[in-house]
Amino acid sequence: MSTASTPSAATHLAAVWTELAGTHLPWLVLTIAVYLAAMAIYRKSGNRPLLIPVFTGVVVVVGILLATGTPYPTYRSGVNFLTLLIGPATVALAIPLYAQRERIRQLWLPVGAALLVGCLVALLSAIVIAWAFGGSEATMVAVAPKSATIPIALPMAERFGGKPSLAAVAVAIAGISGTMMAPLLIRLLRLKDPAVQGFALGLTAHAIGTARALQIHPAMGAFSALAMGLNGVATAVLMPLVLAVVPWI
Repeated sequence: MSTASTPSAATHLAAVWTELAGTHLPWLVLTIAVYLAAMAIYRKSGNRPLLIPVFTGVVVVVGILLATGTPYPTYRSGVNFLTLLIGPATVALAIPLYAQRERIRQLWLPVGAALLVGCLVALLSAIVIAWAFGGSEATMVAVAPKSATIPIALPMAERFGGKPSLAAVAVAIAGISGTMMAPLLIRLLRLKDPAVQGFALGLTAHAIGTARALQIHPAMGAFSALAMGLNGVATAVLMPLVLAVVPWI
C-alpha cells in the first residue's frame, strides 16, 4: 500500500476533532481546564487584580473560539451544565448571609438606600454611555442590566428587545472590571468596614465580585452576596420604570 493512501496523524486528529466538536464534552473540558490554569496563575501572582481567573480565562477561551471559528451559540450549548450550577451556588450563599443576620438587621436603612441609589446609577449610567456612543435602542436595553447577575440580566434584556448575547458581554465586563478596580477604589475612598466593601462590590460586580469577596473576608462575602441578590430583584423592578421614562428609548 502506498503512503499516499495511508491517513496521516493530522488527518486522524482532524477527524477526531470534527467528531468531538459536535458534542458538549470538548467545550466543557476546555472551560474547566482553562479556569484551573488561570486560577493557578492568579495565586502564583499573589492575587493580582489584573490576573483574576475570570478575565484571563475569558481571554483564552475567546481566543480559542476565534481561532477555531466556533460560534458562541455552539460554545454556550456545550457549557450548559456549568450554567445550571449557578442556581445551587447562589443558594449556597445563604450560609454566609445567615452568619451576618444580626449585622444586616442593624444596617437595613443604609443598605436600602445604597441599593436604590446603586441600582439606579447602574441602569442609567449604562444607558447614557451607550447613547453617547451612538448605540441603538436595542443596545441600550441590552447593556442596562449590566450590574445584575446573568440569570436576571439576560431575560430582562430579551424581554425589552435587547440581544441576550450582548447583555451577557455587558454583565461579564461589569463584573470583571468592577472586581479589578475595586481594590484601588476601596483604598482611595478609605473604606475600612468589610461590610461596606462587600456591599459595594456585590452591587456593581455581582457574582464575580462576590466570588472575590468570599476569598477576602467572611463579612465582605456575606454583604456582597446580599447586594448581588437584592440588586437582581431591584433591577427586575426598576428597569421597566427607567426604560419608560428615558426619552431615547
